[in-house]
Amino acid sequence: MKYTKEDIIRIVNEEDVEFIRLQFTDIFGQLKNVAVTSSQIEKVVNDQIMIDGSSIEGFTRIHESDQYLHPDLSTFAVLPWMPAQRKTARLICNVYNPDGTPFVGDPRYVLRRALERAEKLGYTFNVGPEMEFFLFETDEKGLPTTRTADAASYFDMAPIDHGGDVRREICLMLEEMGFEIEASHHEVAEGQHEIDFKYADALTAADNISTFRMAVKTIAQSHGLHATFMPKPVFGINGSGMHVNMSLSKGGKNIFFDPKGERGLSREAYSFIAGILEHVRHFAAITNPLVNSYKRLVPGYEAPCYLAWSASNRSALIRIPAARGNSTRVELRCPDPACNPYLALAVCLTAGLDGIERGLTPPAEITENIYTMTEKERKAHGIASLPGNLLEAVELLEQDRLIIDALGEHVFKSFVSGKRAEWDEYRTRVTDWETQRYMIVY
Repeated sequence: MKYTKEDIIRIVNEEDVEFIRLQFTDIFGQLKNVAVTSSQIEKVVNDQIMIDGSSIEGFTRIHESDQYLHPDLSTFAVLPWMPAQRKTARLICNVYNPDGTPFVGDPRYVLRRALERAEKLGYTFNVGPEMEFFLFETDEKGLPTTRTADAASYFDMAPIDHGGDVRREICLMLEEMGFEIEASHHEVAEGQHEIDFKYADALTAADNISTFRMAVKTIAQSHGLHATFMPKPVFGINGSGMHVNMSLSKGGKNIFFDPKGERGLSREAYSFIAGILEHVRHFAAITNPLVNSYKRLVPGYEAPCYLAWSASNRSALIRIPAARGNSTRVELRCPDPACNPYLALAVCLTAGLDGIERGLTPPAEITENIYTMTEKERKAHGIASLPGNLLEAVELLEQDRLIIDALGEHVFKSFVSGKRAEWDEYRTRVTDWETQRYMIVY
């Protein structure tokens, strides 16, 4: 919704809004905020609220720490789960330097820069995410467990689906914030859920993903539950993904649709697919950013780990859903909900546009179940795999100049440094599996 500065000042004064949260994300996608009282609203809308960037991971060094929050006025919303008296509102902000230039380490700026490139080519990038998450019980101290008290599976209902009431409240509160919820249902694994909201321009979609994660965790906590977007919280069952449905439009028309094209797809759609397939191994560290991400991306749990595309085959990395016309879209199935949505959408767009600009052609469609193929059969089809772990993903990221440029040197270096440290901590940690396997035997 379009708001002016005057609109926001009036709403804050008329609707008993006492606090305003100015939100932004760090390089690893963690939502941050500065809260101010309503007395500061004129400073807020005039970009006068300052933060210490040196305290934010991956932002700035101690001697260049001052930064300003410039709120995107269209993101103003009252948080419906907060008390009705003395309401709290939020604004999502862009981060700027004191000289008025955008801060290159701001993930929202990385996406804005990628979108500007698309706009110069005449394109609008639209995205519809499918967000999966788990609801777990908490212990007597309020800490999360992996217990669900839930025996439900795909599309099941109460009483075996114990999360239905929480899902319903999440949907209703998100709609109060302006979301259009298209569907919500129980997923395959016990305690696993999915809520889908309508596609939007990519910047709005990334904002929505960030808001969604905050809302789900907050509302679950009010029910005594813990919501997690960890990709693979429980061994032996499906992990959580964030399938990303993407399309490009020009003049309000979806350019991926061509009624005369093979399968109803345009030349641009095929080139976009080819661009994603060429770069996806190199940007996997962005779309699948945790050590734990690669424990989801294994065969047998509906997580696509093989580089292929299909109009119907769900074992392929890229699927083309059946809808055509303005609903024609490319679905990338590997991202997980722990990613930084601004960076993830920026690299997806960059890769797809590279395919279009270079006129790339994708490999032949794979219609067989890739999970049941032998390694020899996959090799015969030319089907490569995503990285097997975070370290391999980071090393591949370091090799792709296009993706590095899309991120910018500051974000790239900070991200790689953080992820290498995460990997080193993981590889030197002694796990429960190791002690159970080796302690007695050796």
